[in-house]
Amino acid sequence: MQVLGRLLDRSHLAPPDQLVGIVEQSLAGAGWDITIYLVDYEQRELRPGSVKADRSAAQSVDGSLAGRCFRLGEAIAVQGNDEAVWIPLLDGVDRLGVLLLRLPPPLAIDDSETAAHVRWVAYLIAHLIASKSKFADQFHLWRLTDPRSVPSEIIWSMLPPVTVACEGVAIAGGLEPTHSVAGDIFDYAIDADTAHVAIADATGHDLNSALIGATVLGAYRSSRRRLLSLDETVVEADTAIGQIGPHTYATGVFGQLSLSTGLFQYVNAGHPAPLLLRASKVVKQLDAGRRIVLGHEGRPATVASEQLEPGDWLVLYTDGVPEARDDERRFFGLDRLIDVIERCAADRGSAAETLRRVMHAVLEHQHGVLQDDASVVVVQWMTGLEHELEAT
Repeated sequence: MQVLGRLLDRSHLAPPDQLVGIVEQSLAGAGWDITIYLVDYEQRELRPGSVKADRSAAQSVDGSLAGRCFRLGEAIAVQGNDEAVWIPLLDGVDRLGVLLLRLPPPLAIDDSETAAHVRWVAYLIAHLIASKSKFADQFHLWRLTDPRSVPSEIIWSMLPPVTVACEGVAIAGGLEPTHSVAGDIFDYAIDADTAHVAIADATGHDLNSALIGATVLGAYRSSRRRLLSLDETVVEADTAIGQIGPHTYATGVFGQLSLSTGLFQYVNAGHPAPLLLRASKVVKQLDAGRRIVLGHEGRPATVASEQLEPGDWLVLYTDGVPEARDDERRFFGLDRLIDVIERCAADRGSAAETLRRVMHAVLEHQHGVLQDDASVVVVQWMTGLEHELEAT
């Protein structure tokens, strides 16, 4: 507790660039040797130390013990070293990276008291990094692979954390290509008994597309925070886009999920139909609640309803996912998307890990160069029993 207190005191007003050193020095007082690894935004490698760290020391997310720790969200002992262990670095459920921790004898991770102390330290470090990332560039530079374009910075600056979970629901969202996304956006909020979720795709792939996407996101949040209904929210987005200029459009799905009953209500404005996954199988597309695209006057939106069962998943995506083409112009396709999702569900993958696998499959199909933005949002509705099973 003295070490934790010292870490809190020293980090409270510390500049972000000093945080890593403060963490290392504070824990050294207890004999702990720690190295922080942050995951890159593409979630392919875990990078140690700082922006000046040797990139060759990075750990593969898919091919290392550190990566397994990151994917599974659980501690992994270093083979041949009883005192070293990989620890997931989680801000809530948002996967920031991992820690390599070496404990002094006779401490061991399998001791319940030591395990609790390690868990508290990991949580605190993750919270400190997440909070200081909001007003500093250092941690973003640590995680960036390529410089972001201006449209991409506009979009990323407005997004919520890519992963969140609380009692009853887990949500993960992702955009590709991370450094040049322009018109895709997603958003969510969890208030009382309701999870709100939205995804939208603006026309084009330039600065104007980012402005359209930002406008849709702003209209959605404004409507949600004024407690407007879903159909009123669509009208607000229509009106806001209309103020940008003529021939300005976007597609989107706007929904809300009752966490107590599992009732999902939604409106679809010219967007690909969300998928409903049940018992690790996609059982249907949610193809109701349709109206014309945002920015084009049409008939009033009709709110559709779908009753979920405990353990169901919702998968929302933009057309850049199924329409990604390989060198022979073959689409990634809906069937391939469904196959990846079902395999993740069968492996009991989390929302975040499912999202990572889907986005990597899309990128690999197009050899890492997407012709259009591709975005996915995964929503998992879980009852209290499912939470207990996941924890077990």
